[in-house]
Amino acid sequence: MTTFDEREAAFESKYAHDSAAQFRAESRANKKLAVWAAEKLGKSSADLDEYIKEVIRADMKEAGFEDVLTKVAEDLGGTADMQELRTLYTGFLSEAKAELAEG
Repeated sequence: MTTFDEREAAFESKYAHDSAAQFRAESRANKKLAVWAAEKLGKSSADLDEYIKEVIRADMKEAGFEDVLTKVAEDLGGTADMQELRTLYTGFLSEAKAELAEG
């Protein structure tokens, strides 16, 4: 194997690892946002798991996290604006990345 092939394989491996790590962090951030919203909505602990699943399913609609924010904003019925939700999500994403880095 040539040096170029080795570098290419290493790059592909790093890209796959980074993509998987980003997916895990985003999933964890979605869950954190869902828990936060469920508290605001007064959801019971019995309803929490189902609400988390709803929020995670909302993330499958389009690329990025705007679909999650839209779902949560609609559920909250105007008690939180999109900028507030973006700020919260960004913080939750940072927390999730730190938690995953700690292992």
